[in-house]
Amino acid sequence: MTTHFVMMGVCGCGKTTAALSLQKYLDQCPYAEGDDFHTQANRDKMGAGIPLTDEDRYPWLGNLRDWMTEQAKNGEKYSIVTCSALKHHYRDILRGAEGKVAFIHLTPPQAINLERMLSRQGHYMKAGMLDSQLEILEELGADEYGVKIDNPGTPEAVEADIVNWVKVQGLI
Repeated sequence: MTTHFVMMGVCGCGKTTAALSLQKYLDQCPYAEGDDFHTQANRDKMGAGIPLTDEDRYPWLGNLRDWMTEQAKNGEKYSIVTCSALKHHYRDILRGAEGKVAFIHLTPPQAINLERMLSRQGHYMKAGMLDSQLEILEELGADEYGVKIDNPGTPEAVEADIVNWVKVQGLI
């Protein structure tokens, strides 16, 4: 059975960096950058500082779920996806993928997120969007398989926490 790791959290939390770090431990398994699955209309909306609605997100989440299922059908042992996955019902859509879905919720302090957002060059997601994401964020529930990583340290320290959790779970 394929295990899909979803690096989740608000913008600027380090999803891409963490995903690429985990990928090297998982034999360079397939990886999907969630931002690449947004429609141009969604990118334009976020670039204009307008938060996405649930209706904007549903096709995006469905495309990510379908990509994950495709990896399972291809016989992959693991896959990694970056996706904000801010609400429980968004994660329900992702959990619809064939295989096992594990959420890794990255939660550095808001000041660190904002600093990362402000230092980005050419990204459509603007720093002002952080507040709107924090407002709708729903923590992982007891019925959701995953872990919260709140390490505010270096990418290497966050990577160590993630790899330790994955090993303790017996996933690698």
